[in-house]
Amino acid sequence: MRPLTEREIRAAFVNCTKGEAKRLSIPRDLAERPWDDLDFLGWRDPQAPGRAYLAIELDGRPTAIALRCPGAASWQTRRSMCSMCMTTHTGGVSLMTAARAGKAGQQGNSVGAYICSDLACPLYVRGKKDAGVGARMPESLTLEEKIRRTVTNVTVFVAKVAAR
Repeated sequence: MRPLTEREIRAAFVNCTKGEAKRLSIPRDLAERPWDDLDFLGWRDPQAPGRAYLAIELDGRPTAIALRCPGAASWQTRRSMCSMCMTTHTGGVSLMTAARAGKAGQQGNSVGAYICSDLACPLYVRGKKDAGVGARMPESLTLEEKIRRTVTNVTVFVAKVAAR
């Protein structure tokens, strides 16, 4: 993924108002992010624990979505699999929902997916971040195929949110 600026990220949001995009927390360490290893930029909002954000290039331009996600709870001790990168975690996967863009979102329609709670899917796929023993199921896919699968899953999810 090419590095994104704060201005590009704020302008890329499709499922919140310009005012909301202006007020949300953007990571301060954008320059230090491992952009060469990222297929998308994902982060949790430190000021609002129930909020997360995801930015990806969709149709050649940055597209960002706001997500709602639950805080940590005692029921999250079971092992779950991320539907984006296929990494399993004990308590590290959350159901994240995004209001759909446009009129559908204004009417309360949303899209949800089980995603790594820290949104570090690209790093898990590449083995740059460890989710613990048994986190990655044995597969015959190459690393490039696993990356492509993750990008496809995230792109499909974001496209469903952005569809008007």
